[in-house]
Amino acid sequence: MARNTKQGNKIAVVGAGQVGVTTAYTLLLSGLAQDIVLIDLNKDKVDGEVMDLRHGIPLLPPAEIRGGSYEDLADSDIVIVSAGVGQKAGETRMQLNSRNIAVMRSIIPEIAKNAPDTIILMVTNPCDVLTYAALKISGFPPQRVIGSGTVLDTSRLRYLLSQRASIDSRNIHTYILGEHGESEFAAWSLTTIAGMPLHGYGDNQLCFPKWDIEKDEKEYLQLVRGSAQEIIAKKGATFYAVAVAVKRICEAILRDENSILTVSTLLSGEMGIKDVCLSLPCRVGIGGVSRKIDIALDEDERRSLDISAKAIRSALDEVGM
Repeated sequence: MARNTKQGNKIAVVGAGQVGVTTAYTLLLSGLAQDIVLIDLNKDKVDGEVMDLRHGIPLLPPAEIRGGSYEDLADSDIVIVSAGVGQKAGETRMQLNSRNIAVMRSIIPEIAKNAPDTIILMVTNPCDVLTYAALKISGFPPQRVIGSGTVLDTSRLRYLLSQRASIDSRNIHTYILGEHGESEFAAWSLTTIAGMPLHGYGDNQLCFPKWDIEKDEKEYLQLVRGSAQEIIAKKGATFYAVAVAVKRICEAILRDENSILTVSTLLSGEMGIKDVCLSLPCRVGIGGVSRKIDIALDEDERRSLDISAKAIRSALDEVGM
């Protein structure tokens, strides 16, 4: 019998585009994994990226990064999927459906075959649709197929509010929920600053100008929703903050943190929604998603969640999922 020689954590990244390579770089800096495998159809690009990254290893926590094939997925704790057709300026995430579903039909069976016990972390857009597709194609249990969801969108909102309030973003707690895309919404009723509800905070703290519920909430949500398109229009792609968000999810899994993150996962009746993947606050640890948190949304937010679920289900129906 072959001996399992795996030591430490192993993460594979499928897709050596800007998101995949930046994710591999961020993971290398973090020291989370001692074995990082980068896989892509373009072998020369993988070789070049790996060579470039390896030259920094003597200055980083001990780790190895290498190029590989699907067979090298074996024993991976997490397989990150960032491969796919990129989003173009002016193109919605949902317009990517058909092209990227086809890509997943070639990738996901290879992951299931070579790493049957791994956690699949979907990053490719449209994230919620492809998370659902990966779940159905792989046959994995739902807790082990996770989308990066609105982890980054939530971070964007926390940053924007921190700038408005002149408060460390780590003391601001809020959620962007639903679809990672046009129908996502902010859970303003659950938003707190230093433990105080947002709607009461501005009345008592001079550093935070009074919050106009109708005007400001609409404006800040639009800033979050439009962030990716603005960045794409100005520099061609988003990848730095995406990579940090992916690293954060991997951290919660590998360190068994039981952190609350707004990852995309299958709903099976929670909040009255079934058979779609979308983002709600979830407890994330060593086995993936162990629990979806039952949150108390107000009426408008519940309506927004239903709208988001219907948008995702419509997109799935279009591609026969």
